[in-house]
Amino acid sequence: MNDYGAFVPGPRARSAPLARGPLSGLTFVVKDLIDVAGHVTGGGNPDWARRRAPARQSAPVVSRLLAAGAELVGKTVTDELAFSLEGENVHDGTPVNPRAPDRLPGGSSSGSAVAVAAGLADLGLGTDTGGSVRVPASFCGLCGWRPSHGRLPLDGVVPFAPSYDTVGLLARAAHPLQDAAHCLLETAVATPGPVRLLFAADAFALAEPTAAAALAAAAHSLGVLEPVEVFAGRPGDFLEAYATLQGLEIAQSLSDFLASRPTFGETIRPRFEGVRTLTKEEGARWSAWRRDTTLRLRQLLPAGTMLLLPAAPSIAPLRFLRGEAAGRFYEAALTLGSVAGHAGLPAVSLPLASGDGCPLGLSLVAGFGQDEALLAAAVKFA
Repeated sequence: MNDYGAFVPGPRARSAPLARGPLSGLTFVVKDLIDVAGHVTGGGNPDWARRRAPARQSAPVVSRLLAAGAELVGKTVTDELAFSLEGENVHDGTPVNPRAPDRLPGGSSSGSAVAVAAGLADLGLGTDTGGSVRVPASFCGLCGWRPSHGRLPLDGVVPFAPSYDTVGLLARAAHPLQDAAHCLLETAVATPGPVRLLFAADAFALAEPTAAAALAAAAHSLGVLEPVEVFAGRPGDFLEAYATLQGLEIAQSLSDFLASRPTFGETIRPRFEGVRTLTKEEGARWSAWRRDTTLRLRQLLPAGTMLLLPAAPSIAPLRFLRGEAAGRFYEAALTLGSVAGHAGLPAVSLPLASGDGCPLGLSLVAGFGQDEALLAAAVKFA
């Protein structure tokens, strides 16, 4: 059977359910940044993998799905230590996007998205720091959920930029996404309520024109929209703040590993080299900006209000993206993804549009801690 390159090379990680529960009969896969007992968490990089012993226990997010009745059927390829949105990996191989085989799958939760999109698993655990669940969900035509920061435990997950890191989830439809998300949250399913929808006009302006038009039409089909300017006229600040603050956290979280001079792929190496040049003074400036921006965004989204914006700036780019085109995609995607990231907000990507025969995800962002209402809205709108 074609596995689309979704799985980490070598023997397949498998775990039987721990009990019968709401996810009985469903299967799931785990991104290779998340611990599974008895297996090395390879991080998508052979130098990282060589320094690691097999995990002594599974991460809580894995155990919660097993306890809810789901069966683990494999660990999946990740972009190297999550530092990418494209979905490439020169060491483990780049998974093939089942919805567009000549195009990228999106990253860094590439293998989990591909496995779910190909029907090799019902659910996929990933991580999302700056869009690493939402972008592959968009490219592969899936529903993807990034929780509010801190709602799910990060024990047993490779740290990247801890104040932005989350564990996210992928599914082919909104109902199983909601069911599995509630098993992870350990909360009850919420009753759908009325939703006031805000249309982030300046965010749609960052997307490629054809993608923006298709996504805007999908957004307007959901109901009455109120236009807002989410970037306050300065989208570049969102990108620079994210790149600086994420970079400083990466340099700290992975300091010992980076000091060992590991080998990275050609597109990833410059990103890790760049984090070494950042200063504490830059961090202090953008930390203050982030505090103000978090307050503004959270005030924009009281309970019952949600924000619509593109999950990615375009359909999946052709394999393999390089040069100026790669830079434009990465900067636009990070800027869009940083809206939820800076303020720790929950977001879902829903496959509600398409372009040139490829899926496009519309992102729905809710107020902090409003994951249950967001998931209910995803079922309502999907």
